[in-house]
Amino acid sequence: MAKGDRPPAILQRDGETFAVAVDMPAGLTNPEQLRRIANVAEKYQVAAIKLTGAQRLALVGLKEDQLETIWQDLGMNPAHAIGLGVRSVKVCPGTTFCKRGMQDSVGMGLKLHDKYFGMQMPCKMKMAVSGCPMHCSDAPVRDIGLAGRKAGWTVYVGGCVGPAPRIGDVLAQGLSDEGALAVVGRIVDYVVENGLRVRLGRHIEQIGLEAFRETILGEEAGSPGD
Repeated sequence: MAKGDRPPAILQRDGETFAVAVDMPAGLTNPEQLRRIANVAEKYQVAAIKLTGAQRLALVGLKEDQLETIWQDLGMNPAHAIGLGVRSVKVCPGTTFCKRGMQDSVGMGLKLHDKYFGMQMPCKMKMAVSGCPMHCSDAPVRDIGLAGRKAGWTVYVGGCVGPAPRIGDVLAQGLSDEGALAVVGRIVDYVVENGLRVRLGRHIEQIGLEAFRETILGEEAGSPGD
């Protein structure tokens, strides 16, 4: 198999083995899926099954010649763990399960996943949805983060972790589900149409938050929550 045709996998530290991460929308799974993963892990004698920071399960320690068949045996979609595009959407339990939840983060996260997960972008983009200001899914440190409050959704933009971490800026507050989804759509369109090659936060630092807010929100722009 040509290197460019290799199934989705992440080369490991030893330079010889690989890990594959399965897509788990909103970090949810079920007994059938877990049994299948366990059976496949035993069949391929993986070195480890690792919970990732993006709420996925990764099977670690695979040989290159196992990559084609393991995806066939898993029968699941791969997670987009590397490359340019929208990665898995990190989601907290929200009002579905958590007593502190103020908004339906699971429902919102699934909508974002269905629309954007795996979408090709000119730069890497991460999203997260938190159901309350506790930010258990790290919404303020994602390129686009939604955080629930009693009055509605707060939208954060430009957050990231890594060597130069950045806390995202508050773009808008008090949004309905439809309003929050519309704003996310405008941000994604902006990134694509402008062909951004840097993370969103660095771009906002270059042009200024108010200029970015006015471009995204138009006549709705102003201080967050106005």
